[in-house]
Amino acid sequence: MSEFPTTLDRAIAQAKEATQNALNDGFGRIQVDLAIPEIALQAQAIALQFTTLFESYGSGLKVFFPDTGAAALARRDWEETSFKIGDLGSSRTPIETKIAEDDRIFIVVSPSSVEVNQLEKLCNFAEDRPVIILIPQLESVATVGIGYAARQLRERFLSTIQTAYYLKPFEGGAILRSYPSQWQVWQETQEDEYKIIGEYPQKPTGELLEQIFNPTAETSSGKMPKKAGFLSNLQQIFRALNQ
Repeated sequence: MSEFPTTLDRAIAQAKEATQNALNDGFGRIQVDLAIPEIALQAQAIALQFTTLFESYGSGLKVFFPDTGAAALARRDWEETSFKIGDLGSSRTPIETKIAEDDRIFIVVSPSSVEVNQLEKLCNFAEDRPVIILIPQLESVATVGIGYAARQLRERFLSTIQTAYYLKPFEGGAILRSYPSQWQVWQETQEDEYKIIGEYPQKPTGELLEQIFNPTAETSSGKMPKKAGFLSNLQQIFRALNQ
């Protein structure tokens, strides 16, 4: 059973272990999602920590950022690296031109709905080479999109991605998934102490969570309030990473 991570460093360590477990079990499209407000602002720093999991790949590791600006910033901040850094491209520079034969594994850092088409193409062109999607901003695409195109995207692509790690804190608890464990609901018993109160084969919905934590609350919105204390602790960690 997973332990609940009360710091960002513990969450990253868990995420790396869960990712390796998923890779060992043969999954090729893997998602690591820290569903925490403003986490995307720290994606570059977290990605650098995550690359240590793939040191053995050397230059066979390629880290993709959503655009040329983010990729250039990472090259400047990271200076010399054993791995390669690129961007997901555009209509003028398609993603297939950015994949080399000697690339062995890919990390895609914080792609949003804007880059979902390039991300899908990358996964297709990668073939049997693993793609790790780190801190994606795709939840609105998966859950809010309506119509035929959105359904097709979910069935054709998003449904093929294995969530190796997921952490979402909210008022009084959190959702945690650390592969190969199931999706877990944790309740805060006191400050920085949590107990597991449920395990599910699929990601728990907002309505189910409201029923668990507040049975008398309205469930039509499907939304959970943000967990102030835990998020405040993470904000302090974010500031430390930027120093």
